[in-house]
Amino acid sequence: MKIVIINGPNLNLLGTREPEIYGHETLDDIINGLKTKYPDVEFVSLQSNVEGEIINMLHEYGFSADGIILNAGGYTHTSVSIADAVAAIQTPVVEVHLSNILAREAFRSVSLIAPHSAGIISGFGTIGYSLAVDFFINKYK
Repeated sequence: MKIVIINGPNLNLLGTREPEIYGHETLDDIINGLKTKYPDVEFVSLQSNVEGEIINMLHEYGFSADGIILNAGGYTHTSVSIADAVAAIQTPVVEVHLSNILAREAFRSVSLIAPHSAGIISGFGTIGYSLAVDFFINKYK
């Protein structure tokens, strides 16, 4: 099983950026933890602060991977183009957010990606990534 994890803007700063909201784990900590917990899963981890690069990643893996975990960061609420890319691919996408986007600023309560996703996991911190992996494992049993 191949799962691609795509992280958007500012997620490269995990561990140092607003740890009271996003926690102390780095992106590498999250990915390494997943690789340890799920040794039979092939993970591809990508991060970009650039909208077009995220779209290119979705296009590249959206017809070959078994699942995509997407934390689009702030683009979740603003990028019609990323939402369109998710709608255009065949691989199911689970949208993940470390914080509870519905409990934050009003503009964060709208996800343009959600209507095209298999589901959303929000507010459980880094555990959300594991929950998304569990979804894909159970989906393909």
